[in-house]
Amino acid sequence: MRNTDVVVVGAGPTGLTLGASLIDKGMDVVVLDKNPEGANTSRAAVVHARTLEVLRDLGVARELVTRGVVVPSFTLRDRDRTLLSLDFSDLPTPYPFTLMVPQSTTEEVLLNRLRELGGKVQRPTEVVGLDQDADGVTVHTTDEGGTTSIRARYLIGADGMHSAVRGLAGIGFTGSAYEQSFVLADVRMGWALPADEVQLFFSPAGLVVVAPLPGDRHRIVATLDHAPEHPELPDIQRLLDTRGPVTDPARVDEVVWSSRFRVHHRLASRYRTGRVFLAGDAAHVHSPAGGQGMNTGIQDAVELATLLHTGAEARYESIRRPVAAGVLSMTDRMTRAATTHSPLVRTLRNTTLRTLSHVPPFRHTLAMTLSELSTRR
Repeated sequence: MRNTDVVVVGAGPTGLTLGASLIDKGMDVVVLDKNPEGANTSRAAVVHARTLEVLRDLGVARELVTRGVVVPSFTLRDRDRTLLSLDFSDLPTPYPFTLMVPQSTTEEVLLNRLRELGGKVQRPTEVVGLDQDADGVTVHTTDEGGTTSIRARYLIGADGMHSAVRGLAGIGFTGSAYEQSFVLADVRMGWALPADEVQLFFSPAGLVVVAPLPGDRHRIVATLDHAPEHPELPDIQRLLDTRGPVTDPARVDEVVWSSRFRVHHRLASRYRTGRVFLAGDAAHVHSPAGGQGMNTGIQDAVELATLLHTGAEARYESIRRPVAAGVLSMTDRMTRAATTHSPLVRTLRNTTLRTLSHVPPFRHTLAMTLSELSTRR
């Protein structure tokens, strides 16, 4: 039986950050993942300022910035009418912007850093059982070679919404799913609006988000009652025609990648049981509104690595669970406000946003919240 300090289950952005951060602090780490390979699609494409801050000490923030698109502005619109504009350039951070970069690139950069530090991902390996006592956790796994066990001081589940670790540890995951499904697509398109802004459009038909990506592409996010499994060019064009700008409409030239998914809003009942911990989507999932999910998970990872290294792991849940609860509440409010079918609520929403857009403290607070700089300790 192999012995190690920490077993990390899951090799998405949260798991890779955990593995690299723990090794960087001198701990012996085994990273396991049930998937045969890492992400090869863009999926989560937003990296916020606070996430870049916590990744700076790990030595990957600079490379991420060079491989992404720096976006200093976020604008809310109702078709052609601007409701609210946020400028991140004055935020108190070395990274006063939103970084748009595909998740596959983020994972590549984090995996390279893990390997530079001497770590690796053992895959495909699935966790099928665990036993813990006062001194550690025995993790039972299965792979192509059969079954085996690893003995560790700590086990961390960073294995997503359907976390095997969370289930085996008996930790609840309360919440529900939104009725609507979400469409994700990376496209090549032409339009007249600025290339250095994230645009969120409201319309009676629903919301659509348009954001720049590297390689002269754009990320499209939209809600639909019944989305096709793999939206095609006419589907994406229809979304922009019915929800995007009217005066200078967008023209979709190519769909590079697309997907449909259901969104849940759930929070683990606790982040720890004995020597078993949860981080990232294993602990919290929520609407993609604001692009908070991956960012919150990476910040979980850096915090937990520091607390384990300093022997202060008992503080982890009290620090990170309130952050996730706040993100879940905020993204839920944003999603419900953006997808309302009530004409009265839409009018009230738009009027309120236009009024608040003239209040600098409100704009600053919202920018601090979206960038997650408000979660600094």
